[in-house]
Amino acid sequence: MNMFKTTSAKSPEDYIAMLDEPRKSEIQRLHDFIKKTLPDRKPFIISGMIGYGPVHLKYKSGREVDWSLIALASQKNYISLYVYATKKGQYIAETYKDRLPKTSIGKSCIRFKNIENIDLKVIEKVLKEADIYGFNLI
Repeated sequence: MNMFKTTSAKSPEDYIAMLDEPRKSEIQRLHDFIKKTLPDRKPFIISGMIGYGPVHLKYKSGREVDWSLIALASQKNYISLYVYATKKGQYIAETYKDRLPKTSIGKSCIRFKNIENIDLKVIEKVLKEADIYGFNLI
């Protein structure tokens, strides 16, 4: 699953410190928000992103991988919030598409230009629902 850009950051704090403003402040704000919303999901660096809640996955094929339930990434043109959780066979992020109109949502990824384009109350619901249902391979 290493389809993301790499980083030399060894911690979420390093990752954020390497960013330029205004993105640095936005990622810091989202990082703090995710930690507050999901205090039991330990933040760490995975595949060039900040991951929350390490998960060990074992596919039907037998392949195993370490991943995260939630991930936050600063991309060139947008911020990505990955929510790798499903409910009743559908990615949770997709079920909130109509409540996040200034975003682009594809399966598990919520993309937005800046923090003003998202409703943090809705993001909080997404995160809490993901925490309840967890990672299910579909």
